[in-house]
Amino acid sequence: MRLRIRPPYAWQPLAAFLAARAIPGVEEVDATRYRRSVPGGIIEIRPRARHLELDGDPRHAPRVRRLFDTGCDPDEVIQVLGRDPTLAPSLAACPGLRVPGSWDGFELAVRAILGQQISVARASALAGELVRAWGVPLRRPRGSLTHTFPPAASVAEAGGDEVARRLGMPRARGHAIADLAAVLAAGTLSLDAPYPELVTRLVELPGIGPWTAEYIAMRLGHTDGFPAGDLWLRRALGLDERALRARAERWRPYRAYAALHLWVSPPPSRA
Repeated sequence: MRLRIRPPYAWQPLAAFLAARAIPGVEEVDATRYRRSVPGGIIEIRPRARHLELDGDPRHAPRVRRLFDTGCDPDEVIQVLGRDPTLAPSLAACPGLRVPGSWDGFELAVRAILGQQISVARASALAGELVRAWGVPLRRPRGSLTHTFPPAASVAEAGGDEVARRLGMPRARGHAIADLAAVLAAGTLSLDAPYPELVTRLVELPGIGPWTAEYIAMRLGHTDGFPAGDLWLRRALGLDERALRARAERWRPYRAYAALHLWVSPPPSRA
């Protein structure tokens, strides 16, 4: 199946971002393809000049589109963000930069909580432990792909203490994951909520602060999601959080793309 994209499309930085955060047992990513386990088997996505090639059940196409941000119009993004001279060099160097999306909201939110205050590599390793503990084994494993990501109900049933114990992490973080799983399994929270309602609902949960909530919103396809408290973003522009929020008003409705361009740009020089 072919999924149309609007060129330019910067596959390499998107693939690199996903590869660094790939969940062991669930995802494999390299410069030429993305593979993952899904209920019933495995799918593979490969980049082409004007489309992405989906090898697998076409019913997964909406998730693929969100994960790879195929709906982005790069010309519109450049038109809005190009007015800011700080962003102009990155836009010129990488005009087709996409915001990495997500395959599943629960999977993404768990990965975001796991990543709090630890390295990207360590968070990926913990996600792999979670998969081994509560993931669903594939009937036909292939290579390193062995499980699908655990359903929210399974993690909620395990409880926060057990999540913390199995993953060797702080008790509070284990409970943050289990509590999130519980409200999603019960249907009292929907990750399909509009922005900024989604952010408001997420920060009401224990263990999820504004940065994590905004990051989740960004990767769920909300183009205006923006973690203004991010240290890298503030350092990149030499602004405090309040001033950064004011500066980012000119980037609406593409603040998420502005954040990505600042994240991938070289670190600011220091005398």
